Amino acid sequence: MSGSTGPGGATTHLLPSDPPGGRKAMAVWGIGVAVYFVAITYRTSLGVAGLDAAERFHINASALSTFSILQLLVYAGMQIPVGLMVDRLGAKKVLTIGVVLYTLGQFGFALSESYATALGSRALLGCGDAMTFISVLRLGSRWFPARRGPMIAQIAALVGMAGNLISTLVLARLLHSFGWTPTFAASAVGGIVVLALLLLFLKDHPKGFEPPPRPVEHTGAAFIRRQIADAWREPGTRLGMWVHFTTQFPAMFFLLLWGLPFLVEAQGLSRGTAGELLTLVVLSNMAVGLVYGQVIARHHAARLPLALGTAGTTALFWALTLAWPAPHAPMGLLITLCLVLGACGPASMIGFDFARPANPPERQGTASGIVNMGGFTASMTTLLAVGVLLDATGDNYRIAFTSVFVLEAVGVSQILRLRRRAVRRERERLVVSRVEAVHVPV
Repeated sequence: MSGSTGPGGATTHLLPSDPPGGRKAMAVWGIGVAVYFVAITYRTSLGVAGLDAAERFHINASALSTFSILQLLVYAGMQIPVGLMVDRLGAKKVLTIGVVLYTLGQFGFALSESYATALGSRALLGCGDAMTFISVLRLGSRWFPARRGPMIAQIAALVGMAGNLISTLVLARLLHSFGWTPTFAASAVGGIVVLALLLLFLKDHPKGFEPPPRPVEHTGAAFIRRQIADAWREPGTRLGMWVHFTTQFPAMFFLLLWGLPFLVEAQGLSRGTAGELLTLVVLSNMAVGLVYGQVIARHHAARLPLALGTAGTTALFWALTLAWPAPHAPMGLLITLCLVLGACGPASMIGFDFARPANPPERQGTASGIVNMGGFTASMTTLLAVGVLLDATGDNYRIAFTSVFVLEAVGVSQILRLRRRAVRRERERLVVSRVEAVHVPV
């Protein structure tokens, strides 16, 4: 067992299951994050091409929203199966499958001439995308000490948002200059590059920290059902899911599809100005992610106040924007709204910080999959609701966007219902782990 010097010169010991991190860990984990970065670029590419897609495929708002809804439906539906796959196969194999699928999906989307073909391509992309983030979380837990978990998750999300930045800054310009097929086909090259890096250099865990062999009985349908049931039974898993549900979707549906149309058609902005505001959301997300990661790593009790505070502030500024008495909200309010929306992604990562201590290492992938379902289910629901309401009200964005408040109310009520049980259970586990650590032979 390795040792290190802690505060006051005391020697602390790393448990065998707690890897030391270091430069090699950063390099290997960085490859996984690069895979996730490309996935986010592909996922959000439709956000800057929504109006072009409506024109290319001759579709209305509901049909346009179906692109993102189907993609998120596949993504959300894959989360538990992917979690089980990561627990069973390891991150490298799952990431490899994911890269192949999302690259094929992006290339297929580039060549699509019909609405049906484009839908199939987005579904394939969503399936591959679904395999990335949980795998990156698993890589982080295998290569870094547990105390670094909150910061590692926030940094992964931050790099992912940089992929969103590529969509808003680069793809939007390329689409305007070169057109649909060249732009999306060229972007598919990124998947080929990260696939090569993944196959050549990525490893599931550092040498000497191999997970214990899986018992023979840990196979089959009965074990899968028990794995899911055990993860769901933990209040921390369910609380994490509802935190993710409540905090992620207000920015996700905006960036993924409806932000650009809202800013251009409802607020009267040019495409260039609207793109700059979408970029502001991404930049805010990256800055807030670093702050939230540091705060939570140092003050674990700040998790719920940050999550609920973000949800409340987001609802407030959406209400101010939609209720503004003039036809268009002032630019200052729109800028503030975009800055606040940037906190939604980092707040959603807090959900994983509730599920992580609630589940043993061999169940982390499954628990993360359950948590990740939350925000994407909410985003999918909002995308559908906005599209249907826009068609039903003659493109009245004020009415359509009120669906945000309904889902936030549902999510906050569930967080308040589960919070005491989850925190109490986490404290009990912490006491037990400290007692066991005292008796670990050095």
